[in-house]
Amino acid sequence: MAETMTAEPTSAVEQVLGLRSVSVTYPTPSGPVSAVRDVTLDVPARGLTVLAGPSGSGKSTLLRVLALLDRPTSGQVLLRDRELGRLDAGALRRLRRSRIALVYQNPGENLFDYLTVAENLRAAAQLANRPDPGEELLEELGLPGTGGWRIRALSGGQQQRLALACTLAMGCEVVLADEPTSQLDARSADLVLDSLRRVTALNVPVVVASHDERLRAGADTLVWLRDGELIKVEGGRR
Repeated sequence: MAETMTAEPTSAVEQVLGLRSVSVTYPTPSGPVSAVRDVTLDVPARGLTVLAGPSGSGKSTLLRVLALLDRPTSGQVLLRDRELGRLDAGALRRLRRSRIALVYQNPGENLFDYLTVAENLRAAAQLANRPDPGEELLEELGLPGTGGWRIRALSGGQQQRLALACTLAMGCEVVLADEPTSQLDARSADLVLDSLRRVTALNVPVVVASHDERLRAGADTLVWLRDGELIKVEGGRR
């Protein structure tokens, strides 16, 4: 990642998600706090994009805006060049079910623990009105032969792998993940990084907010944030 880009959008890279002058401000008893300040960014439609920066830099807030969970205080959010600001809550929910998926930090928040591995996949597909993906998808994500297992039989890394498989079962166009390795040991974190790479190999772009140096090292595009501001973007033209 030798090349450094500015924060300006560029037509050289096809984008799946975009932000235009996005700011997020939260009210507090002592006054408004700016979590994100005037961020303009194109998320490439391929590869692994990592949002990096110290705690409080705005990574998770920006990820929630990209995931359509939080509306920005000002600015625009784009999906394939379509501005989403005027969509109501129902329309945004439908987009989250079919086009944009978020994998949460805690593995247990991503899955139904009373269902088997295969049943979780099937439920994800049904949510998006898609066919059962079957065992093949489990093999793609490095979970062969686990279809009949209960969730509690999986390690934390395997649960995150399954969560990623569920996003693919939904047919989502882009996968977002918030600190997906933060609660995992080194071996499990490596498994998750491998799975993220497997997802991008299937031509599904992935956006991750993370402190993990391994994820930063494996990024195709690295977005640096500090105090809610976009500092620089590295890579992204491959």
